[in-house]
Amino acid sequence: MTAPTVGSLFTGYGGLDHALTDAIGPTQLAWVCDNDRAASRLLAHHHPTVPNLGDITAINWSTVPRVDILTGGFPCQDMSVAGQQAGLMPHTRSGLWSYMADAIAYLHPGLVVWENVRGALSVAAYSDVEPCPWCLGDAGDAEPPLRALGAVLGDLADLGYDAVWHGLRASDVGAPHARYRVFIVAWPTEDADGAARGEWRVAAPGQAQGGRPRPDAGGRGGASAAHTQGDRRDEGRPEPARILGGPDAPLGGADAPAHPDSDALRQQPVPEPRRDGQAVPGRVGVDWGPYAAAVARWERVLGRPAPAPTEPSHTGGQRLSSRFVEHMMGCDDGWVCDVPGISRNDQLRLLGNGVVRQQGASAIRHLLAVIDQLAGVAA
Repeated sequence: MTAPTVGSLFTGYGGLDHALTDAIGPTQLAWVCDNDRAASRLLAHHHPTVPNLGDITAINWSTVPRVDILTGGFPCQDMSVAGQQAGLMPHTRSGLWSYMADAIAYLHPGLVVWENVRGALSVAAYSDVEPCPWCLGDAGDAEPPLRALGAVLGDLADLGYDAVWHGLRASDVGAPHARYRVFIVAWPTEDADGAARGEWRVAAPGQAQGGRPRPDAGGRGGASAAHTQGDRRDEGRPEPARILGGPDAPLGGADAPAHPDSDALRQQPVPEPRRDGQAVPGRVGVDWGPYAAAVARWERVLGRPAPAPTEPSHTGGQRLSSRFVEHMMGCDDGWVCDVPGISRNDQLRLLGNGVVRQQGASAIRHLLAVIDQLAGVAA
């Protein structure tokens, strides 16, 4: 079977694409899309023959090769607690979702994989999507009339896609930090069986899945098309993804693991850290305090020891080591930190904006299993 082709939006260091490959097996990266200088340098270093489409706001999707799977996690700053929580609104960085929706409308991939921060469950989204101003709520309401996750799911439905979603913490797959993330896997509505089997079919050129016409070139696509009178979708908000308990009390986790990968971490032995075929002795001089067990477990999961958390700074003190952060994010050793020409600040920014690949792989596997179950019920 030929490996499915992948188009990657907001690629960063490629964590979500690595997660996809870990979950389903070999893939072919057809193109990436990131206009950040450091990310572009990293992608060119690791994928020298893969085109980078650059600025997503300037792409004419009718000229872009179609792919079997589209991945993307648009910038989270406007939904993260670390940002201003402006929400999923026009003219915000998180508002770039509309351009991803355009890509889906034009390319009609057989599978869409989306990832973002926990704030997607709570921050407001642009809600001028109904035929009357009173349909979703009024100014001054205590709760936002539409949340970001609901807006994304609604747009996917408008584009002819069904979707399942899942919230998961990095600590649920063994990482020594929480880093809760929400994942969506979506597939064309009439192709549930194919999505469950991994047979991601592509519609004929010029026609979207489900018979929807392709939007005109340069348009905003199905994601922002105005609703006509009487053409209303359900007003109920989706049930928020349940916060899953992790195995580490110091990280805020529950005693009983709530995710199958958490249970596997407790039940299955993992090899001791090794480097170049040799067992790695314990570190001297690093006191992890209450996080020692979590750090040791992550070392066993990755099969290599954690680097020192700090390094000498130019002022003679100590500063956070980007190589330690790379380890915390589950990257291959040196994937970010050994790329020539990327500053430490850029390394930290790319890593901070990225996806823990083991976490993403676990969520994708889980969601594909859910799709398989739904297909079985429908049959």
